[in-house]
Amino acid sequence: MLTRKTKYKTTEKQTQTEQEMYYGASVATPEPLVEEDGTEGQHETGSSDIKSEEEESKMNLKDIIVTTIKKEFDSDSGEEWALPTPTKKRRVPPPSTDVSAVSSGSAGKWHIITDKDEQPSLPHFKPKRPPGPHLMPGTKYSPLELFQLFFSKSVVTTLVDNTNKFAENRLSAGKNFRWVPVSVNELYTFISIVIYMGLVKAKTLADYWSRNRVYRLPFPGTVMTKARFLTISWNLHLSDPQEDMENLKKKGSPGFDRLFKIKPLYVDIVSACRTFFQPRREISIDERMVATKARNGLKQYMKNKPTKWGQKLFVLADSSNGYTWNFFVYEGKNTMSSGKGLGYDSVMALLEFSLLGRGYKVYTDNFYTTPRLFLNLLQENTVACGTIRPNQRDFPKTKVNDLPKNADRGTIRWCRHGNLLFVKWKDTREVNMCTTIHKAYAGDRANRRVKNSKGVWTSIPVPIPAAIKDYNQHMGGVGLSDTLLGYYGVLHKTRKWYKTFFFHFIDIAIVNSFILHKEMIQAHRKDHLTQKKFRETLQLQLADISKMPWQEELVTLAQPVAPPAHCMVAFYSTDATSSRRACRLCKQAGKRVKTPAYCTKCNVALCLLPARNCFKDWHDSGNHKNV
Repeated sequence: MLTRKTKYKTTEKQTQTEQEMYYGASVATPEPLVEEDGTEGQHETGSSDIKSEEEESKMNLKDIIVTTIKKEFDSDSGEEWALPTPTKKRRVPPPSTDVSAVSSGSAGKWHIITDKDEQPSLPHFKPKRPPGPHLMPGTKYSPLELFQLFFSKSVVTTLVDNTNKFAENRLSAGKNFRWVPVSVNELYTFISIVIYMGLVKAKTLADYWSRNRVYRLPFPGTVMTKARFLTISWNLHLSDPQEDMENLKKKGSPGFDRLFKIKPLYVDIVSACRTFFQPRREISIDERMVATKARNGLKQYMKNKPTKWGQKLFVLADSSNGYTWNFFVYEGKNTMSSGKGLGYDSVMALLEFSLLGRGYKVYTDNFYTTPRLFLNLLQENTVACGTIRPNQRDFPKTKVNDLPKNADRGTIRWCRHGNLLFVKWKDTREVNMCTTIHKAYAGDRANRRVKNSKGVWTSIPVPIPAAIKDYNQHMGGVGLSDTLLGYYGVLHKTRKWYKTFFFHFIDIAIVNSFILHKEMIQAHRKDHLTQKKFRETLQLQLADISKMPWQEELVTLAQPVAPPAHCMVAFYSTDATSSRRACRLCKQAGKRVKTPAYCTKCNVALCLLPARNCFKDWHDSGNHKNV
């Protein structure tokens, strides 16, 4: 251990040796510079170098798909799906959770590029389901059918009921406006115009129905009148107004739910996102800001985000396509404090047990990256990589052979402590990484522009650590999702924070639907729709939905298996926390309880617990005779 601070100076001989390795003996030594095309690894918000791509007709189709998906989990052997196991298995050594040696400076010295480092053993990738979309095989889905996986008839029915109740309460309170109860078909039509407003921008809502020659947009007027659209928009409500009042009485107490106004839609959207897609091995975690000017306690400020003021969401996305697999709304530090930091708590909340222990690779930025988090993830057979702040408590403090301030581009220093690898790399500025996935240097190179001895700009290959190369490739999952959301976002100005989330949930549903469409079409090696064309088609199908019959008889015929003759219990999946539905008996009693069990003949979800056996109560009361 160093007893006093010392500043390491690179000797002339060592500097010359490193430079010859980076650039070759025939290339003149470049001068230090700051160049615009450098890789920015250390940042606040986890930006990535990945560039994004532009881009029920059967109303209970979602129920059919969920029934089909459960077959993937039900097998006589009870085994989970896994990739083919290699002939030679590598045992992952139990990681050490002691990071005190790193922070105290006893992790040794910083090594150079020529020092040998071993590739760590990685856990096998064994997801619960095959990665990719999980829909009915061999079925061609329209944009409307994909969208209704997220905004199903049951979800929209709940929104319709609560909107009608809210409008009636306002009328009873003395508000003066003409109200006709909204229907499920009409709310779908309302959404079609909202999507249209994301494609065709106008300054005010009234401009979409204006007869002025400057506008004169024919579509909105053929679908819904301006007065009707504005009336629905004013009275749109996601939660039950009576339950809202009960929740409001609890304000200031632990029982108060700050997100109660969006819960009915919020919970269903998150559940749908996780049901119909399984992430591939590389996933990324980052924040997302939803712009709003509403004044409430949920509003946050982030100076390094394009949207600086808004509602903050923590998002887990598939790195390959930007599919939003899981997310939650940030309510404040007091709601999820474990003493290990907000970044730690957010990562653990997003991964959950359905991804932990499956061999996933997680990419994070310096807001989340800590040695403690990465070691705890490794104990759960989950590896991670991310940028890290050098002033982070457990970052190596040793200065022996440290990266010189005037180092040339491509200079590498690394330090290993057990399963943790810390890497410093000089690009336009110093980049610091922490990883449990990579070795220090795997021979990769990246092209960078530098000045030669004559002052002429030239492009040369420089060494780049594998951790930084993979980070640039896989960290952009959430950024790609944000880009797809931003192209044709449906959000328009509103003073109600819960309406802001309603519009954002529509965007999530559309983008995830588009990604499912793209994945399935590409699997058959055909050309898929662009996102713009996908939204245009969806918008027209939603506008014409009132002309379509529900076709419930056809849906019944489309069931893959005929219902059994006798009532018997079954489960939607082997995972008790996924593919759940609201218990029919609890719902009749005014409670919202979800269960993975259901009756195969009655086709209704029912609780099956020692303390609450709704399955028995349902059949004892004779309800099954009326189904």
